[in-house]
Amino acid sequence: MTFKVNFKVRHYECDLQGIVNNSVYFNYLEHARHEFLLANGIDFVRLAKEKINLVVIRSEVDYKQSLLPDDEFYISVEPVRISTLKFAFIQRLMRIKDEKLMLKAKVIGTSVNESGRPFLPQEIDTLFKKLG
Repeated sequence: MTFKVNFKVRHYECDLQGIVNNSVYFNYLEHARHEFLLANGIDFVRLAKEKINLVVIRSEVDYKQSLLPDDEFYISVEPVRISTLKFAFIQRLMRIKDEKLMLKAKVIGTSVNESGRPFLPQEIDTLFKKLG
């Protein structure tokens, strides 16, 4: 299953070189993951209020080419179950005007309970079973 979220580069997201600052890409990727979860009935904010925290434990990002101000793009999100407690999101950032791959990422996460111990809440487990 592939999920997509559209974006447009805002001028203030660019650095002195006139390209999107590398740290901004992490915000784009996170927003796309949150939208994916919401689209699948998982409310990140509600989980946090219940002291269930979804956390990133590793990010691998390959920058292919830089985005410029006003570029329109989308990020695809493909969930992958890694183990009993870990999951990943394979994400690709594509510039819309030419369907050019600008970035690809693999973001690995888990969730932790109130005492900081890893565990997977039922709704996350169910989501990955349904998608797997």
